[in-house]
Amino acid sequence: MMIYTGDEMEKKAVLETASRMCAAARTAPKTRHIDGIHTLVVTGEEKDALADKMEEIGKKYFGDSWQHWYGRDAGNVRQADAVVLIGIEKSYRGLAHCDFCDFGDCGGCREAGGNCAYIYVDLGIALSSAALAAHRELTDSRIYASIGKAAGEMPYGCEYKWLGIAISISGKDPFFDR
Repeated sequence: MMIYTGDEMEKKAVLETASRMCAAARTAPKTRHIDGIHTLVVTGEEKDALADKMEEIGKKYFGDSWQHWYGRDAGNVRQADAVVLIGIEKSYRGLAHCDFCDFGDCGGCREAGGNCAYIYVDLGIALSSAALAAHRELTDSRIYASIGKAAGEMPYGCEYKWLGIAISISGKDPFFDR
């Protein structure tokens, strides 16, 4: 017979929840059935490096007020047990006269260096599916744009547009008192 501590089981539950979140993002509906979703899970030192990058970006772009957004969010990432990154490839849907991106069609969007609006729709649906998976597992979570900005500047993230979901299993939700 084995005895497992609560801490051991919570660490296992965090990774199981993260894997379900990645699966939910993968199976989420996509516009025109084009799948450009990518997922990563960061923990430990890599999670702390992501928080460091968030602080660096905050200081660079927000000066003395960096702590009100990026500093606060970086602190939440440090408190989290894991971060699930959900990203989308830059692609175009090939729709004529769509104009959802304000460039007329995909050719105009590509020529202007824009991003297809539908990739952000797909990213939002994937994020919502992943957040629902975390909720169903009774895991505290929060979606952060600041995580995504930092992930895009990390060696593993420069090819995609990212958003991040910090997750935690603890006695008190670390993302609640903002």
